[in-house]
Amino acid sequence: MVFPKSILLTLFFLATLFNDFELGVHLFNNQKWDAAKMKFQNHLKKYPNDLKTIEYLGDIAGHQKNWDVAIDYYGRLKASVPNNADYHYKYGGVLGMKAKITSKWKALGMIGEVEDAFLKAAQLDEGHIDCRWALVQLYMELPGIVGGSERKARLYAQELMNLSKIDGLLAFGLIEVYQKRYKKAEEYYVKAHLTGNSKTTFQKLYQLYQQHLKEPEKAAQLKAAFEK
Repeated sequence: MVFPKSILLTLFFLATLFNDFELGVHLFNNQKWDAAKMKFQNHLKKYPNDLKTIEYLGDIAGHQKNWDVAIDYYGRLKASVPNNADYHYKYGGVLGMKAKITSKWKALGMIGEVEDAFLKAAQLDEGHIDCRWALVQLYMELPGIVGGSERKARLYAQELMNLSKIDGLLAFGLIEVYQKRYKKAEEYYVKAHLTGNSKTTFQKLYQLYQQHLKEPEKAAQLKAAFEK
């Protein structure tokens, strides 16, 4: 890949001040995935067991949708530190994304491992919000015959509610959307927006009005109030 001259000059200047890892972090934070990957790979050659470098490389692979590469990096991490919730969560996440683009038969064989990874993360960290969100979505997306379950999704939505009221309300709202109970979803999303009044709560309620309830007047009123 050919990098623009401006990036090359910046890299040359930064190289005089920072090591490969620090440069990689700087580039990663600026979403320069290919340049960051090169720096982290160089650092990993010198320090092959550096877990943070491996994690960054896994994150980059995920951003670039290189699921097999990301699976390999996160797999190494969770094998090295099996009690780290984030490693299990990230492994389950990229494995799930891989399952979505593979054949149905192969995907069926991967679902159990995806679920196990998220459950392990939840077990290891009672306050891990992201893995509980992942479980809510997983149980709602899967057909019942292969493990989907509204009951299980509600259990983790309640755990989210106990950790964060807004996350809990949004999770229960999402369950209602999956089940096409849109008026019930509206109740949860309205409560979430009244509680948080954030970009996320606005978008969820706005999209519900636009896409599912087909109530453009409510959508317009919501947008006007939010943008005041």
